[in-house]
Amino acid sequence: MTTLVLASQSPGRWGVLRNAGVLPVVHVSNVDEEAIEASVPEASPADLCLALARAKAEAVAPDYAADPEVLVLGCDSVFDVDGRAFSKPDSNEQAWERWALMMGRSGTLRTGHWLIRPATGEATGAVASTIVHMGDPSHEELQAYLDTGEPLRVAGGFTLDALGGAFVDGIEGDPSNVVGLSLPLLRRLLADVGVRWTDLWGAP
Repeated sequence: MTTLVLASQSPGRWGVLRNAGVLPVVHVSNVDEEAIEASVPEASPADLCLALARAKAEAVAPDYAADPEVLVLGCDSVFDVDGRAFSKPDSNEQAWERWALMMGRSGTLRTGHWLIRPATGEATGAVASTIVHMGDPSHEELQAYLDTGEPLRVAGGFTLDALGGAFVDGIEGDPSNVVGLSLPLLRRLLADVGVRWTDLWGAP
């Protein structure tokens, strides 16, 4: 039976997989994301999230090199606004600044996915992109949202599937990608390495 190892501590990604019938093994990569971002200062938002996803998967993969039935998935999300990549805000102040830029506008949530079969070194990756139309919360609403702490835990400083969902007016594309992991893209990446999506149901 194929086992998927998720190189991420994101509860959103875990929840997306769980709700789709996949129970991954969670193995947090602990890569230095700031160092990786600094190493590619001219990278586009799409290239940046894919580089981070690859780094996470490659950090975890060696621990599973002896098991041919294991696949390791790394993911990373950024919110692309006018070509600027917004990851998790560092503080409430930064979240305020970003929301001031985003309110009433549209951006693109990009998630890099990198899939590795550690036993063979086979790997494949791609970026999923979903357009997000942001709402225009009042000052009081936004303050209450920031006070929950949720914006500091997610790319772009908002969620679709939790407290921030009421502040998103709509999306164009894959909703699971906005939560942090594109199920349709993952299905295609699995096919690239010869694994059917349904082979993961109920695993491990």
